[in-house]
Amino acid sequence: MQLEGAISMTIKISPNDTGNPPGKLADAELHFDQAPLEGLKLIGFAIWERRGGNGRNVTFPARQYSVNGERRSFALLRPIVDGASQDRIRDLILQAYAEHEQQAAIAN
Repeated sequence: MQLEGAISMTIKISPNDTGNPPGKLADAELHFDQAPLEGLKLIGFAIWERRGGNGRNVTFPARQYSVNGERRSFALLRPIVDGASQDRIRDLILQAYAEHEQQAAIAN
């Protein structure tokens, strides 16, 4: 089955007010507003300050597992073919965080 059209979603930002772990700025969730995903959310995104302070990065939902005592992670949201699809979501999350920061600055 193929569904046509864009899926509407809201990006919810939850700031990391504790400062722990260091460098973690916020968590992000994707809340879906239209069918077939309406009423669902995708959690597990995190916004981080890059080491050295030049920019920000977004980590995607992942599941950790162990192989011979070594911790590894398995990405839960991966591109089917085009790796640029992850870049689009990453950019949207970073944009939502920047807007959240601006609104917080205005409120203070």
